[in-house]
This record gives sequence, C-alpha cells and structure tokens, in this order.
Amino acid sequence: MKQGIFITFEGPDGSGKTTVSRYVYEKLLNEGFPVVYTREPGGIDIAEQIRHIILDPKNTAMDVKTEALLYAASRRQHFVEKVLPALNQGQIVLCDRFVDSSLAYQGIARNIGFDAVLSINEFAIEDHYPDLTVYLDLDAETGIKRIENRTFLDRLDQESIAFHEAVVLGYQTVLERFKERIQIVDASQAIPKVQADAYQIVLNKVKHVS
Repeated sequence: MKQGIFITFEGPDGSGKTTVSRYVYEKLLNEGFPVVYTREPGGIDIAEQIRHIILDPKNTAMDVKTEALLYAASRRQHFVEKVLPALNQGQIVLCDRFVDSSLAYQGIARNIGFDAVLSINEFAIEDHYPDLTVYLDLDAETGIKRIENRTFLDRLDQESIAFHEAVVLGYQTVLERFKERIQIVDASQAIPKVQADAYQIVLNKVKHVS
C-alpha cells in the first residue's frame, strides 16, 4: 500500500489557517482524493481534553514548560491515534497546526528555547515531520485585529501584542530551519486568493507524490 502524504498549515493567530485548510480539504474531497482533516491541539478525544486545559482562559497560572509539555503530549496521542494510521492507509492528512506552532509559540515567544521544544516534540512524533507545510504569512498586528471580534478568545488569543509579535519572529526561525518543506502564502491577500494559492501548492505536492 502506498504511504500517505502529511500536510500541515501554520501561521500566527488571525492568519486564516482554519478557513484555508478546510477549504483545501473540501476541494480535495470533492475531487475524489482520499483526504483526512484534523487539527492541533485536539483531533481526537484525549487530545481535545488536553486542548481544553491548555486554552482555558482561567488557567493563567500555567507554567510555560507545562504548556509546552501538554502540547507535546496532545500531539503524541493525536499522531499515533489519528495521523499515523491514516498515513499508513495511504491517505492525505491535512492538519491545522503541528510541531512548528510549538517551536514558534513556546520555543521562541515563551523563551523556553527552540532546541528544547524541538527535542520534546521529536520524542513525541519520532521524527515524523510533515511532507509539506503551508505557512500563512501575516504580521501580528493585522492578525490580532482579525480575531478581536471573535465571540471567544482563548488563553493564547488574549496574550499581548508583544507576545504575538514574538510568535511571528519565532516562525521566521522555523522557516529558516525547515525551509525545504515549507511553502509561504501571503495571508494579507483577500481570502479567496489565499485559498487558491494554498490549494495550488497542496495540489502540486499531491500530484508530484502520486
């Protein structure tokens, strides 16, 4: 059986990851591709329970290393229970966030250290990196303006603009370290253009592999 393709979507808050990744999923599905959609943190029951703990606005006392470890624990369970089985069945897996988010948010923005967070996540995923990552590039100020009208802001959404600026800088480190698998889309464009650009990148990868 042919091995599947693992594709992730990354970007700072407000960059449109969920909107864009779901669009790509629906379009691939409608064209008959064997595709699975999922998200992090979450995607399966145990990981969703951990997600609630991480993102609950009441958990302001959470230590930054606890946060990083919880993300890695959620990622491990999600990966072995949902992502890996789908890949082993030859499916295309689209995931809204993965390891790169932890590297940018916890490794850089939380000042834990890029390599320290990379280490705990490599333990969690056993070096199963995505085949392709679509990075939605957007500045922090624009991203925050986009999310401020949401009906619910989670614990990370409520962080300061300085934190979100640090996340964007953190992603620049990720882009440099893993540039061979990352394709960048300008997320400041109109959403239909962002969706079209992202879909074309994913379609090119899927056709190349198949």
